[in-house]
Amino acid sequence: MSLERVALISDVHGNLTALDAVLDDLRRRGVDQIVNLGDFVGKGPRGRQVVDRCAEVCDINVRGNWDDFLPTLGDDASPGMVWWRDELRPDQHEWLRTLPLSHDLLMSGRRIRLFHASATSPHVRVRASHTAEEFDGMFANTPMTGDGPVPSMVGYGDIHETFVEVNRGRTLFNVGSVGNPLDEPEPSYVLLEGALGEQEPGRFSMQIVRVPYDVESEIAAAARLGMLELEPYAIELRTAVYRGLQPSQA
Repeated sequence: MSLERVALISDVHGNLTALDAVLDDLRRRGVDQIVNLGDFVGKGPRGRQVVDRCAEVCDINVRGNWDDFLPTLGDDASPGMVWWRDELRPDQHEWLRTLPLSHDLLMSGRRIRLFHASATSPHVRVRASHTAEEFDGMFANTPMTGDGPVPSMVGYGDIHETFVEVNRGRTLFNVGSVGNPLDEPEPSYVLLEGALGEQEPGRFSMQIVRVPYDVESEIAAAARLGMLELEPYAIELRTAVYRGLQPSQA
């Protein structure tokens, strides 16, 4: 039986340079399907182009927290947020807000559930250092995920940090971030290989992939476009240090 390759990407956050590098890597690897776990926009300068590219090349697109709240912001939001909101077209606002919140895969006998942040909501965060109750909750059927077979594997994004945890036959993993990684500066994604749609157990693998890209080119693009909050963005891309943990620029 031939095996298929499914790439799971997340949290591009307007970083077109990183997205193009990852997509080029996926083409070289002959990936059969791309699933995007959300947060296309915000933080980076080219959300408009990222949305268009992902709508074109990704087979499944899932809504993230930024995709959910950014189109709804009023003019009284912070200048940086308004800049990211207005960088998008109105039709993209609508597209983002109508994306599904969860997607299930069956692969080599493994039921894999994919969403942005948690089984509760794209706005409820589950970190790598979570509780046992939070771990259990990621595998639960909820109003967001809908009914159906309980998954044996769950993959998500949101925290911009890769990890894999196996506990009593259940695997929880995070795919990290393409455009704003906060564990190390290189973009990451997860590559699954197995028999899609096959209920019987079979050969299966999961790999975390890192892809180098031209960080300085992305920072230059943000500067050229006049993106607000440029300095913390540049530090995040160069060092993987979250802006809330960076020394004050005052």
